[in-house]
Amino acid sequence: MSRIAHIKESIGTVQTIREHSFATAELADSFSIPELRQLVYNISLLHDIGKYQPSFQERISGKNIRVDHSTCGAIEAKKLFGNCTGSLIAQFCISGHHSGIPNGGTQFDTKDDTSLYGRLKRETEDYSNYKKELTVEKLDEKAVREYMLKAAADTESLLEVFAFTTRYCFSCLTDADSIDTAKFCAGREDTELTSDFNECLKKLDAKLDSFRPETKLQKSRALVQTQVYDKTDISSDVYIMNMPTGSGKTLCSMKFALARAIKTGKRRIIYVIPYNTIIDQTVSVFEDIFGESAGILRHQSSFCIDDTDFDEDYKTLVKNVSENWNAQIIITTSVQFFESVYSNKRSRLRKLHNMADSIIIFDEAHIMPTDYLQPCLRAVSLITKLLNSEAVFLTATMPDFEKLICRYSIKDTKITELVADKSKFGLFRKGDFVNIGEVTEEKLIADAASKSASLIVVNKRADASKLYDLAPGNAGNKYHLSTYMTAFDRKRVIDEIKQKLDELYNDYPNGENVPEDRRILVVSTSLIEAGVDLDFFAVYRELSGLDSILQAGGRCNREGKRKNASIYIFDFGTPSDRHDVNTAKALLEKYEDILSPECISEYYDKLYNFNDNIIRRRSIAKDVTKPQSLPFADYARDFRMIDSNTVSVAVECDEESMLLISQLKAIGFTNHRKLQKYTFTVYEYELKKLIETGTVKQYGDVWCLVNNDQYSSDKGISFEAHDIYI
Repeated sequence: MSRIAHIKESIGTVQTIREHSFATAELADSFSIPELRQLVYNISLLHDIGKYQPSFQERISGKNIRVDHSTCGAIEAKKLFGNCTGSLIAQFCISGHHSGIPNGGTQFDTKDDTSLYGRLKRETEDYSNYKKELTVEKLDEKAVREYMLKAAADTESLLEVFAFTTRYCFSCLTDADSIDTAKFCAGREDTELTSDFNECLKKLDAKLDSFRPETKLQKSRALVQTQVYDKTDISSDVYIMNMPTGSGKTLCSMKFALARAIKTGKRRIIYVIPYNTIIDQTVSVFEDIFGESAGILRHQSSFCIDDTDFDEDYKTLVKNVSENWNAQIIITTSVQFFESVYSNKRSRLRKLHNMADSIIIFDEAHIMPTDYLQPCLRAVSLITKLLNSEAVFLTATMPDFEKLICRYSIKDTKITELVADKSKFGLFRKGDFVNIGEVTEEKLIADAASKSASLIVVNKRADASKLYDLAPGNAGNKYHLSTYMTAFDRKRVIDEIKQKLDELYNDYPNGENVPEDRRILVVSTSLIEAGVDLDFFAVYRELSGLDSILQAGGRCNREGKRKNASIYIFDFGTPSDRHDVNTAKALLEKYEDILSPECISEYYDKLYNFNDNIIRRRSIAKDVTKPQSLPFADYARDFRMIDSNTVSVAVECDEESMLLISQLKAIGFTNHRKLQKYTFTVYEYELKKLIETGTVKQYGDVWCLVNNDQYSSDKGISFEAHDIYI
């Protein structure tokens, strides 16, 4: 009698283990790259053989018992394939296909441990009936090892390639398992969110052609972009696209990606952005250009599909596709991308196999955190080398990525510089960087307020709030931006600033003789430095890392239409223990022109040489000598590109937020994704003080502001009322 894998409760029909196993194996095989298809197929055939145990059949028939069915397939893989590489990959994948890839552990682990060593020591019931229904092929170990050796040069890199290959096979298995289960139990078909790359390229070309180069700057922009387009026939693993601020990097990189995808038959384009705060603008740009020719998947932690204006069928499609990235154009964040690559859970790893056959653009690539530089670069090299993808590193302040990839990544990564001739870069200089040194808060505000439109960028949220209060005028011509504000209010304020700047430049194009009541002053934290398309007459940047200083400069005189624009670098006289800040300070004293290639090169050399030990310690293979001991679960738990010592606090901003928070208070649950745009962030020590003063209260797992008088839509949360200002 055939054994049952799933029961469709609504109508009582059953799916046999044999049916589910073959369907999953065929799907996984179709997902896999050719070199791993046999391994992936075998893994998928074996993944549910534990359901042949009598106890599982009792459980699925209604008996309330717990049954471990995942361990059986891992044990059987070891019996069938021995201790070879492919066998071990199968054991990791099958044992964790529900709970996540486990730690390898040690030979001293007991059956009560959750490690692979421990699980293989567990006793199981007889599951041998699988042999009557499923035929498992002999494993082609040679093909697996030859595949892995393409990207391994030493023991450490071989262990990392093994870990990557395991996650990839796990991705194929769990996505196929999820799709087939959803199809049977919920009648949900897997549908791709499609785009027409040829039509997208035509529309993008039309958009670019509409920009008629008239000024010297615009003509230089066209010449720089042409260098990129001329290299679309060159095959490479990684393309370096170093273009100055204002040279049209976003559209240029997408045109290059579309052209490469069409030439090479790549299945998708993945656009990776450093911050949640700038993804809205990028998505909007591409949607406006491509229209119905592209079904763009926007995938970030704070995106709520229910916020969109699409019909319910489309919303359902996007929700499903978000789980496994079965889309042709994806826009996501670097945190989402890299934490997925290094996860051990099926919910995140399902999408890994869909990073194959892709063009992947990393916008503002220099923002990869130093602590995680090695795993990030290795992930890019592995995806390009082993999964037939290509990567584009895009930034205006480019470290020597060729040197960094050679130092920290895998062997023989082919790298191509897309913009070799940088002779026109000087024309994109929008203003001079002037180091004004130590200033008082009052002097800084007075100087900035005398300009027609100025931006002050500081390192701390508390300083931004203080400066805003010191600034003259009212909310009509001074603005504040920080993560003490909700995303909802930040977007509203940015939109208002943009409108006010446009009106100012229309009335006073040269910025001269602007009445005091029309002058604009914005005080912000560094959130404004990437992807926020605002243009000021003058920018003031507190001393920070050189990359942040140059990024802030990109908010000044963006189109180069005004003369005598300046970016002023200042400090408040407080010593810093940050290496990047002190390095930048020394270079400001050494170089007259901090935009010079020599200055930028020296900055990144000093930064990465100083942090070399920190960079190298993040390998999953650190302190591991054999693949059986790889700590998949521990490494995934600790891989956090953004510090987790911040907490979100929800606040009522409009009718929707009031409804969401009222649901939270009533039942302890609401639509968390919708609620995210109505939250601001505080550090844990700040939250503790808010709790002590009764300013916040927890409902379910969400902290909410109790007294809305503590929150200003123009400034965010205020700590001053309780004398705990940070």
